[in-house]
Amino acid sequence: MRVSVDCINKSDSNLSIAINFAYPFRLNQVEFDVPMCEGRRQERLYLIGDFSSSAEFFVTIAVFSFLYSLLATVVYIFFQNKYRENNRGPLIDFIVTVVFSFMWLVSSSAWAKGLSDVKAATDPDEVVLLVSACKVQTNKCSSLYGPRWSGLNTSVVFGYLNFVLWAGNIWFVFKETGWHKGGAARYPASSLEKQTTAFNQQVYNQGSFDQSGATFTGTGDFAQSEYSQVGNYSSSGPISYTNQ
Repeated sequence: MRVSVDCINKSDSNLSIAINFAYPFRLNQVEFDVPMCEGRRQERLYLIGDFSSSAEFFVTIAVFSFLYSLLATVVYIFFQNKYRENNRGPLIDFIVTVVFSFMWLVSSSAWAKGLSDVKAATDPDEVVLLVSACKVQTNKCSSLYGPRWSGLNTSVVFGYLNFVLWAGNIWFVFKETGWHKGGAARYPASSLEKQTTAFNQQVYNQGSFDQSGATFTGTGDFAQSEYSQVGNYSSSGPISYTNQ
């Protein structure tokens, strides 16, 4: 940002004072020189506040989550068999995903609050009040232009989008764990057992079994269907039976 100090004595004025600050936003270490409007004298001022903790925390979570994403991608592609050998790999993946989801929410919220404080501390109208020459009514102080916040605002938005992304990925990682597979294996067995019980009950209640050639009823009667024997006997050959 830039501010101007217009002294009553024009030779002492400075109409373009640049104040530069950047990550990690230790504003109390940002210094700039302004005229005191008393001859050629100048004073060195510092911005107020240290917001490095929230900014560095946000960036740290972003870097580690990016590195873990690369590692997980390599494991998924080249070591899929070892990943599925036991439940340890999916379980670790599930726990890490949950932790990163929570960390994205916390770091994004902390950085959003930190960014709000940075905006307040670097408001040009507030910075001008730090200049002692501006407290004299005969001197005129103003801000030429303030900081551009579009990039930092975008970082906060992407932080919350990362939280949504990682939180949504929890379900897909959970399906790879033994917890989900164990639960899915129990329900089909229970359903099959219910179907078998219902089928046996139905057969028991029906009490009859039909087969071609014979009928068995619940009363215990057995009746053979029509059976006729036709035999031809001759002295030159065996007896022939025909069942109909």
